[in-house]
Amino acid sequence: MKKIRVTVWNEYRHEKNEESIRMIYPNGLHAVIGEFLAECDDIEVTLAALDDPDQGLPDSVLDNTDVLLWWGHMAHGDVKDSLAEKVKNRVYDHGMGFIGLHSAHMSKPFRKIVGTSGNLSWGDEQKEIIWNLMPQHPIAAGIPDHFILDVEEMYGEPFTIPQPDALVFGGWFEHGNIFRSGACFLRGAGKVFYFQPGHESCRSYYNPYVQQIIKNAVHWAAPATFGYDVSRGCPYIRPIV
Repeated sequence: MKKIRVTVWNEYRHEKNEESIRMIYPNGLHAVIGEFLAECDDIEVTLAALDDPDQGLPDSVLDNTDVLLWWGHMAHGDVKDSLAEKVKNRVYDHGMGFIGLHSAHMSKPFRKIVGTSGNLSWGDEQKEIIWNLMPQHPIAAGIPDHFILDVEEMYGEPFTIPQPDALVFGGWFEHGNIFRSGACFLRGAGKVFYFQPGHESCRSYYNPYVQQIIKNAVHWAAPATFGYDVSRGCPYIRPIV
């Protein structure tokens, strides 16, 4: 079986500097994401962080990445413009999938790839209901019509992204804000998915539905040399012949 090569990139600053965050994600958010992705027998995971050599993404890693997941928040400005441009080119020219998680809406790669300022409204931590708006979409496979996150940082409209090619999930927060929480974009030869849950002080990445959505998104975003098949409990990618 040919495996999808997934790189999970995390700036990995909050977990190092704040004890309360480290208690939730002792080895970093990227480690938790990598662990549940590795449950799929057709996914090969590499972890990368901002303070690694070449900011975690030397050419040797990028050239062996089919899908790149990106989490950043406090250190967007520390990411080199040249690296963001490399990531964009991998998506546009080589079909690498890109998944922006939570505050990656303001990351340099996401803004370059999608063509957005990344601006949105935001507020305190609240209960959130994630609504499944496109149950027929591959990323929504196995997800009920809605599920609840007891605590998540409020993101609200307006969210200055281009019109998504598909809007798979919408979020409603207990104080009344709504948000386009799961949006797909087609850019060049690549596929892009933005997924809102995942504030560093919340436990959203331990939620089984959040995990399933991210697994589904990896399979959807994999380059076109793969075919989609959800006949197994964990989605399975097989080479097209």
